Amino acid sequence: MTSSDSAQQSAGTPAKAPAKDPWDLPDVSGLVVGVLGGTGPQGKGLAYRLALAGQKVIIGSRAAERAQAAAGELGHGVEGADNAETARRSDIVIVAVPWEGHGKTLESLREELAGKLVVDCVNPLGFDKKGAYALKPEEGSAAEQAAALLPDSRVAAAFHHLSAVLLQDPEIDRIDTDVMVLGEERADVEIVQALAGRIAGMRGVFAGRLRNAHQVESLVANLISVNRRYKAHAGLRVTDV
Repeated sequence: MTSSDSAQQSAGTPAKAPAKDPWDLPDVSGLVVGVLGGTGPQGKGLAYRLALAGQKVIIGSRAAERAQAAAGELGHGVEGADNAETARRSDIVIVAVPWEGHGKTLESLREELAGKLVVDCVNPLGFDKKGAYALKPEEGSAAEQAAALLPDSRVAAAFHHLSAVLLQDPEIDRIDTDVMVLGEERADVEIVQALAGRIAGMRGVFAGRLRNAHQVESLVANLISVNRRYKAHAGLRVTDV
């Protein structure tokens, strides 16, 4: 210890707190998760996996009857409701709607989503004879569009690279993949990381702030190319972390 250190301690200056363990994540098992677009392949698959892990899940759709029918197919305590009720009753809301309806859906739910943690997993993509390609929203990404449309919500981005086929397959016990999580507030990011970790085989990894969401969303176009060439359901794994 240097004389300067000794002087600071003798003067009552508190010692610097140790760095927080990045894998010390909160308990999210009691949170209610709503999935907007929960009747589509990605949303339905995420709802199934989270419910299977013991999470309370509500799937939303524009029509409550459609959501209730899909919830009945999933079982495991999943409920169905219209999008507005789903948003109101949930602590965390995952947005898994088609890109074409992304903006209008969120704009119509601004009041119901106020104060909520909203997790956007939408990938703006186009398709032509050459395959899938990334689109660039005016705001920069789907997640940034969500943040612009929902000024009273806390927006994060995650779950972009998951195969809907694997998510919905009841014969698959584990999905060994990482989930890239982006957001502005560390506490919110850690909640989403913990939620991803509830699904067997998955791990949530912090991947930056929302301004970096575009390249994460865009990578899905590359994964589609991988899957078509190799007849696979490719995901991602971050090494050395």
